[in-house]
Amino acid sequence: MDLGDDKARFAKVVMPYLDDAYGLARWITGNSADAEDVVQEACLRAFRGIGGFSGGNSRAWVLTIVRNAAYDWLRKNRSSAVVNVEDITAIERMADDAASADNNPEAALIARADEARLEAAISNLPAVFRETMVLRDVHGLDYREIATITGVPIGTVMSRLARARRRVIEMLGAER
Repeated sequence: MDLGDDKARFAKVVMPYLDDAYGLARWITGNSADAEDVVQEACLRAFRGIGGFSGGNSRAWVLTIVRNAAYDWLRKNRSSAVVNVEDITAIERMADDAASADNNPEAALIARADEARLEAAISNLPAVFRETMVLRDVHGLDYREIATITGVPIGTVMSRLARARRRVIEMLGAER
């Protein structure tokens, strides 16, 4: 293949999933600036490997690359005892959304607070549970796709998802 074919294939295979790629990277790294770095690296890897893509589920292929790039990035740039810090832009966006709610500002604020508590609970999950939950409940992937991306059997995906959901429910219940 020549460079033009690679560019066209990249546009068809990778570009439709950039939002999903960013979302997954954001959940793994914990903030938007790091997620942007990870997605950029993942795109470079995907472009270099686009000739080896044999077809099939392009979304799973892209998200596998993003996942691997995110964990490589974390190993290089963070110690193993990193504490997630809230993303400033997300907090500002929540405040803006709550302030601009037309119908009922109080209800919008409560909804945003609930959303922030849920995001915090998910962020506090161990990485294997968090990524499984995000891939299933945020990105809507099926068990087989998650198994492909994470490299574990479907039964493990199901177990991790059940444990992740149970832990989130327990964390949210403990807050009340």
